[in-house]
Amino acid sequence: MSWFRCIVGDVRGGGRLLRGLPQSPGLPQRTPRCFLSRGPGPGPPGPGLRTRVGVGLLVGGGLLAAWWFVDSEKRQNQRRRRVEQLKQVSLGQGVFSLLDHRGQRRTKADFLGRWVLLYFGFTHCPDICPEELDKLSAAVSALDRDASMPPVQPVFITVDPERDDAAALDRYVKDFHPRLIGLTGTPEEVKHAGRDYRVYASAGPKDEDGDYIVDHTILIYLISPDGLFLDYYNRMKSQDQITESVRNHIKNYEQLDPQPEGP
Repeated sequence: MSWFRCIVGDVRGGGRLLRGLPQSPGLPQRTPRCFLSRGPGPGPPGPGLRTRVGVGLLVGGGLLAAWWFVDSEKRQNQRRRRVEQLKQVSLGQGVFSLLDHRGQRRTKADFLGRWVLLYFGFTHCPDICPEELDKLSAAVSALDRDASMPPVQPVFITVDPERDDAAALDRYVKDFHPRLIGLTGTPEEVKHAGRDYRVYASAGPKDEDGDYIVDHTILIYLISPDGLFLDYYNRMKSQDQITESVRNHIKNYEQLDPQPEGP
């Protein structure tokens, strides 16, 4: 391909490319010298700014979508592994059968599909049990005020069935959250439920009035809707810490229902 090139100035001065600018006054007039040049000419104009920005946004959006998909898959795989690990832990895997504070028989199956905060204690406990149940109830109430959270079921299982029958539990649970369910049973039923969560409980010697203290594990357990133990909170955890932890578990936990097998 051939194209024209014009140079102003004399040959000895080397000249310069003519840009179509007017000559400055007072300077000697220079005659443009044009000649035919062979070789590749100027290329076609590049893409406009809008086109380049559009392409950049499309590429960036594609990369962002790919990153989101990979991150989502990673999180789901982590949750699946977490559920499988929890299923291998023996804690809370058994099935209990106890009476609630209204005298109704309750089993673990009655709480499936709901988040549960569970505490083991006894109604004659002078200070620790009321403090822990107050903390548990406050956490549940705080979660109740969050419209994005499902209701959490508070449950209290006695470790002192000798004194804590259904009537005693009915009087006791009224001092805490209105949804709090108290559970009791025969000594063997209560021991079985506690053993399932590795709860230690031992009654101390009786005083002259026949009263005694029960030494027991002081933990609040978080149970997922499929009945899996997820976390626990000791006395050092505040109500705010428990609330935030439960909220994070609810947000991050993915319940994986087993798919029914074909015929």
